[in-house]
Amino acid sequence: MSNDDSDEHIIEHSAAPLIEHLAELRTRLIYSVLAFVVAMLLCFSFARPLLFFLLEPTAKILLSYGQAPDFTTFAAQENFFVYFRISVLMGFGLSFPIIAFQLWRFVAPGLYKNEQGAFLPFIIASPLLFLAGASFAHYVVSPLAMNFFIGFSDFGTDGTKVAIEGTQRAVFVPRVTDVLDLTLKFIFAFGLCFQLPVLLTLLGMGGIVSSQSLRDMRKYAVVGILVLAAIVTPPDVITQVILFVVVYMLYEVSIWLVRMVEKKRDKQLAEDGYFDNDLDDE
Repeated sequence: MSNDDSDEHIIEHSAAPLIEHLAELRTRLIYSVLAFVVAMLLCFSFARPLLFFLLEPTAKILLSYGQAPDFTTFAAQENFFVYFRISVLMGFGLSFPIIAFQLWRFVAPGLYKNEQGAFLPFIIASPLLFLAGASFAHYVVSPLAMNFFIGFSDFGTDGTKVAIEGTQRAVFVPRVTDVLDLTLKFIFAFGLCFQLPVLLTLLGMGGIVSSQSLRDMRKYAVVGILVLAAIVTPPDVITQVILFVVVYMLYEVSIWLVRMVEKKRDKQLAEDGYFDNDLDDE
């Protein structure tokens, strides 16, 4: 067989697996898009109750000040686009487990059995941690932030605050899009912050970071978390302290998880005979 025939034979065999991978990727993308569209349409049918759920912290703050929890819109199409935005975001969150499963089905055949067992828990833990962060933002952070911001407004005579500078008043008239933007900002910021253990543990599995390096970087982590708290939270010390404590606790949990990964890896290497040193159990 000539060199040209040999090269052509190699190309034919290498092209077949590539086409199979592309076909598999196409199938997984179709399933993912269908899951997202179905979830989005389902959420759009419940967009109004979802909107009220997201506005609930602000409504309770308004009631505490004696103001009716009325929200305004300034354009005829504004409510439609608000519902559409909620359906897209919530639809993606609802369909994310299916999308993650399709991604897993695509990459799993290229992984060893032990690698499949290692990555699967993270695919399950990631949406759960995001949900925990979003719940924390909705039930804890949003009420504190809204109370801080709305506290600067003046309310009518039936409220607990009244204007004292003549007849002029700075009355808070909540707009749906403004309140929704701030609420979603908190939800996604805290949801992403709660991914810290997953991210650092995956980096530890890849050998990019170690538990010792994370311990050595504690002081830098503290500064970074403080900066993060100042950016994603209002100028309210209580809210910033809460975010700092939560994220720092997640950082410490990440160190413990990375250390567990290192112990498991060292034990496996010892069993395979790569080194005979005693494992450090510290």
